[in-house]
Amino acid sequence: MAQKGVQLDRETISCSICLDLLKDPVTIPCGHSYCMNCIKGFWDEGDEKEMYSCPQCRQSFTPRPVLVKSTMLADLVEQLKKTGLQAAPADLCYAGAEDVACDVCTGRKLKAIKSCLICLVSYCEKHLQLHYDVAQLKKHKLVEPSKKLQENVCSRHDEVMKMFCRTDQQLICYLCSVDEHKGHDTVSAAAERAERQRELEGSRQTIQQRIQDREKDVKLLQQQAEAIDLSADKAVEDSEKIFTELIRLLEKRSSDVKQQVRSQQKSEASRVKELQEELEQEITELKRKDAELKKLSHTEDHNQFLHNYPSLSPLSQSTSSIQIRPLSCFEDVTAAVSEVRDKLQDVLREEWTNVSLTGTEVDVLLPQPEPKTRAGFLKYSREITLDPNTVNTQLLLSEGNRKVTLMRQQQSYSSHPDRFTDWPQVLSRESLTGRCYWEVETRGRVVVAVAYKNISRAGWSDECGFGRNDKSWALDCTNHIYTFWSNKVQTPVSRPGSSRVGVYLDHSAGILSFYSVSGTMTLLHRVQTTFTQPLYAGLMVCGYGDSAELCKLK
Repeated sequence: MAQKGVQLDRETISCSICLDLLKDPVTIPCGHSYCMNCIKGFWDEGDEKEMYSCPQCRQSFTPRPVLVKSTMLADLVEQLKKTGLQAAPADLCYAGAEDVACDVCTGRKLKAIKSCLICLVSYCEKHLQLHYDVAQLKKHKLVEPSKKLQENVCSRHDEVMKMFCRTDQQLICYLCSVDEHKGHDTVSAAAERAERQRELEGSRQTIQQRIQDREKDVKLLQQQAEAIDLSADKAVEDSEKIFTELIRLLEKRSSDVKQQVRSQQKSEASRVKELQEELEQEITELKRKDAELKKLSHTEDHNQFLHNYPSLSPLSQSTSSIQIRPLSCFEDVTAAVSEVRDKLQDVLREEWTNVSLTGTEVDVLLPQPEPKTRAGFLKYSREITLDPNTVNTQLLLSEGNRKVTLMRQQQSYSSHPDRFTDWPQVLSRESLTGRCYWEVETRGRVVVAVAYKNISRAGWSDECGFGRNDKSWALDCTNHIYTFWSNKVQTPVSRPGSSRVGVYLDHSAGILSFYSVSGTMTLLHRVQTTFTQPLYAGLMVCGYGDSAELCKLK
């Protein structure tokens, strides 16, 4: 109580303009006191005023009062200073713009330290004391200061809303329950809060579990990044050993392979890092969401809890967890280089065949959705050309080895073991792994296909024909009527078509999709399987004069 008395004295001798202890105190005619410089400055702000008023009571004076230092107040201030007491900072006592003000205080209001949900009033420490001393008031519900107490009052009946209508999902008062909400499913606000609290706790558990899962995924990606580096280093080492056995002509090729491996290593490592950052960002967001739910769960005011609960954004759908698969990013490089060495003589006679370094995408990454628009597919477009060594002699190659036309006369191609001897087919020069997209412009009856390199080439057997064996998948396009072929099984496709067919391949995911490309992308057929080898684009032209062309997309 002694401390409260000191506090009152200190407030009495504080200047209401600067909020500090009076300096050179003066008392104006109305009886209020100020620092001499403060009241002078206040009156000097007006330009040659004829009347001067008190900042507190607004009483006006004419002419301007003569200011004389109040000796008694000055002595009182000095006594307080000698006791070592200082004026309390204003922001610890008085309510600022962001604070909840005491509803009982008159004049300048103090900060409220509690709000009463029964009285619907906020109290400072002084005016709250009755709630601790009076037996009837002790039963009232006190919560942290709130500016939203009036939201607890029914605007229709001016009663405190202590009930919740589950039918209309809103807070109501007891009069509402027998009026416009009569017959509805109503419960007490406390009961609804308890139910929502259980839901909240369930959401928190889900978030916490997802945080743990994502932290594990981040560790898996860190391990995968290390494995990529080790695999790339081994691929470079093996490639260099093989190339040292070749003549100086192949030294440039050795440098090319090394550069491409490093480029692929950097690209794949970058993709892992990008997904790692995405997972870390998701963890941060989940932790933020958890903090919001935790804060809400600690809200003492049931009504405020229910007011804020619907505004919380729903928990987003979790993405799939990381799944580790055997790393095979660069083993194909070593195999390809070994094949080049074994067939050196053939390579030197013919045009250099590119050693494909596209690699297999790191297969532990989050599943990638198939694009929805042509622009999305074009991000994976590949420049593909046709291999002259595989083209059947009835097919005419043109347009930079991108177009084939079935001719009545045989073409004069040199003999080659990779050539299709009977089926009017051709394969691409480039192998296809990872995610790829290309388009084919068709005229007449054309078969658009993919196949393994080891598909048979000689004769009319099914082992050679696209879609008639387990080494190829094919879409037969005849005047915009489609049939899908795989391992001798044909599947009719009832979709509207166009002359242009788009092919999307996600090699690691085992997805092969065919689209009709016009104003929109229309899915014709999708295959979900497991590809065990790199694939090659294939074309078959069935009618004389019919043609198929690999489109330029870049």
